[in-house]
Amino acid sequence: MPAKIIGMIGTQQEGVAVHLIKGQISREWVIDFTRLHEQWNYDSVLVGYYASAAEGFAIALYAADHTERIKFLIAHRPGSVAPALAARQIATFDQLTQGRMWLHVIAGTSDQDQASEGDFLPKNDRYRRAAEYLDVMRRIWTSDSPFDHKGEFYRIEGAYSDIKPFQQPYPRLFFGGSSEGALEMGAAHCDVFAIFGEPLAETRARVDDFRRRAAAFGRRADFNMSLRPIMAETEGAAWDKAHALLADVERKTGEAPKPSNHSSERLLGYAARADVHDERLWMGIARATGAPGNTSCLVGTPEQIAAAVLRYYRLGIHSFLLRGFENPHDTMAIGRDLIPLIKAGAEQIDRQAEAAE
Repeated sequence: MPAKIIGMIGTQQEGVAVHLIKGQISREWVIDFTRLHEQWNYDSVLVGYYASAAEGFAIALYAADHTERIKFLIAHRPGSVAPALAARQIATFDQLTQGRMWLHVIAGTSDQDQASEGDFLPKNDRYRRAAEYLDVMRRIWTSDSPFDHKGEFYRIEGAYSDIKPFQQPYPRLFFGGSSEGALEMGAAHCDVFAIFGEPLAETRARVDDFRRRAAAFGRRADFNMSLRPIMAETEGAAWDKAHALLADVERKTGEAPKPSNHSSERLLGYAARADVHDERLWMGIARATGAPGNTSCLVGTPEQIAAAVLRYYRLGIHSFLLRGFENPHDTMAIGRDLIPLIKAGAEQIDRQAEAAE
């Protein structure tokens, strides 16, 4: 399977979420930043979800209208809208872009962020709701006739959609999370398990565990890993860059906040054990920030980082969300110096595997 590389267009200069500057969307940034990813051979870009940010489907559709081939991994919260409406919204986007989308299912972040949208359901219940939500959407996408549904969270009579997804049977569904509720939902309903960068041994165990979970539902599991490359021409210069970045983060953030979810707790556990794992995986930023998101870094030359990414590829992780800290410069550097090495290396691994069969 060819390696897929995902970028992210969900941030603007100054760290503001999803292209917002004092309440206004920078349309030029949306276009230029997405085109930059397309130019440098990214396969897709993530459009994140924040309760206070611009609406992701609209951002992605605007960007799609100004690009030619790049896909959009759109983050979506079950429960923010009714599943019947979401099913039509997603199918419409997929038809208008001729299949240029995937969906990243987020059952929820912090209770505070959920409450700001009027959602007060406890986190464990949100995963059960998400599972029911996805079940309803998938049935709407694939049903040839109206159906009724009466579940724990939703009741629908005569559910049906005239519009079906362009991708059959529907776009790929990503999800993330480390709690038991998240894993149960993902194994039953989603196609790609998105994880943060962890040490190789623990990653192998996660991959094996989730494959077993998905197989119990007759499903095949794929995986995505989020990593933040810190690159330079020499290894020493890359580590100097990493330590300078850490010092800047520590000056700005002060004491690290407590972790807000199971995935953050996992990363902080690795950071407490050691700053560096498997030569390249650096947890310094995770430790300093409380690991609120994608904070697993790979440090080194492009060749060294590509080799580290390909070790994960050999474990069965075939797509990678890669973004730097200084954009758009890092976006271009990853596309120019790193993506070609990763894709060529993955092709070589696949050829060797086929020859061995």
